[in-house]
Amino acid sequence: MAEQMAVSDTLHRYVREVSLREASVLTDLRTFTAELPAGSALQVSAEEGQLLALLVRLTGAVNVLEIGTFTGYSTLCMASALPPGGRLTTLDITERWPAIGADYWRRAEVEDVIDLRIGDASDSLAGLREEHGPDHFDLVFIDADKTNYLRYYEKSLEILRPGGLVVVDNTLFFGRVVDPTAQDADTVAIREFNAFLYKDERVDISLLPMADGITLARKRPV
Repeated sequence: MAEQMAVSDTLHRYVREVSLREASVLTDLRTFTAELPAGSALQVSAEEGQLLALLVRLTGAVNVLEIGTFTGYSTLCMASALPPGGRLTTLDITERWPAIGADYWRRAEVEDVIDLRIGDASDSLAGLREEHGPDHFDLVFIDADKTNYLRYYEKSLEILRPGGLVVVDNTLFFGRVVDPTAQDADTVAIREFNAFLYKDERVDISLLPMADGITLARKRPV
């Protein structure tokens, strides 16, 4: 069996040619975001956005939670995949970047299923726990400040139904997780998060060496 192969630019283009189905509104938002300072680094790739939409459909998710909105590309991907009656709640610390995405959400006619909440994510998560109780969400996507990943994960598990899925972005963090000289707070936090998750018997896990590292964690039924 072949090991993980390196993905060249040529192979990456081929993958996009034969598998990427990106709606024009998504292309427009991704292109606009790429022109912002650090925009390309901060938004999910088109392939990851398509994977998120597929995971929403595969899990039959009706209630989706996103921690970290930025300009709302991943928000739009997941909201577009929701079934009738579905709802996506997305959390961000500022209105500045989600305000960009809102225009594209309207174009895609999904703005009515998106609940944007601005403020400290820990406070917002506590509010959602009080509002909905435990086991409310079917899928959670975490893509926010790295130093708080473990906190967000723990609070997400409280409001995720048994059998629900947590998707965590940037878990390889530009490859810095294997660089012993990388001791910045973000890299250390991702290393510690990965080590914690590996030992967490509450979930089934898989770390995908795709994009910047994507971890899937399924909450085991009690």
